[in-house]
Amino acid sequence: MKSVSISGSLRENVGKKDAKAQRVQGLIPCVLYGGKEQKMFVVEEAQFRDLLYTPEVKYVELTVDGKTYNAIVQETQFHPITDRLLHVDFLEVVDGKPITIEIPFKIKGTSPGVLKGGFLHKRVRKLKVRGLLENIPEDITADISHMDIEDVIRICDINIDNLSIIDNPNKVIISVNQTRNVVATEEAGEEGAEENEAAEA
Repeated sequence: MKSVSISGSLRENVGKKDAKAQRVQGLIPCVLYGGKEQKMFVVEEAQFRDLLYTPEVKYVELTVDGKTYNAIVQETQFHPITDRLLHVDFLEVVDGKPITIEIPFKIKGTSPGVLKGGFLHKRVRKLKVRGLLENIPEDITADISHMDIEDVIRICDINIDNLSIIDNPNKVIISVNQTRNVVATEEAGEEGAEENEAAEA
């Protein structure tokens, strides 16, 4: 998984009034927890551009008060009207301790069922996984080149070394559904075959 570097400054005051004043200055109040100590700090809003406003999922090399921590974004808060970023919670990644994170789910290949007129339904954009940071990939990809009409891929069909997917194993995440056009084509084919048989008789 890719990383992005972010640096912050410790907050001297942590009240709501101070947080509001910091946001006016373009600073976002943040907290880091999950390790030996909790840190309250602020980060320039522009530094979140390559972390939050991208389809990629990245971990953070977070530098606060001269010390660098590996961390992941645990929670974000946005203004309900302006959609401006208000607060970010970071979870410190501790060596040897697994983390839970959502990563993008992608597909590759061409489905024979789609070529026949079926509809490919990708039901999730991300999958929640659990494992050590060094074992978490940038994304999970499923090959659909074997999928015919009415075929499905479930969570249990996705296997990744040293990683577990946090979801119902029987949950369908990709399906190739039959469309009306396919049904009509099949019915027309059956009717044509019946007419040919009748003519031959």
